[in-house]
Amino acid sequence: MTLQTQLVLRALLEDPATERYGLELCELARLPSGTIYPILARLEQVGWVDSTWEDPAVHEKAGRPRRRFYRITEDGAERARDALARTYRARKQPLPGWAARPAVQLSDGGVS
Repeated sequence: MTLQTQLVLRALLEDPATERYGLELCELARLPSGTIYPILARLEQVGWVDSTWEDPAVHEKAGRPRRRFYRITEDGAERARDALARTYRARKQPLPGWAARPAVQLSDGGVS
């Protein structure tokens, strides 16, 4: 899971019952729209996120483009929490054996 996807999921999990539009998620995740929208599309494809379009009367009255609202699904929230927890634990674990630097034998018999 990419860092950007983690940031989007965390933004959605701040208040899972709240619908958020794309640019709002950009601000919360501190990512550009060109990064946010493909992530949201992928999350929607796998069923972690649902989206709905704003009522046309609302955006026309406000004089702005129509917004698409995103909300994390119940299943998506559960899976996102699990995935984020695994990612967090993975970063806190020691390096695997193959990644550890081998000890170097010093000429005086010590190890560094």
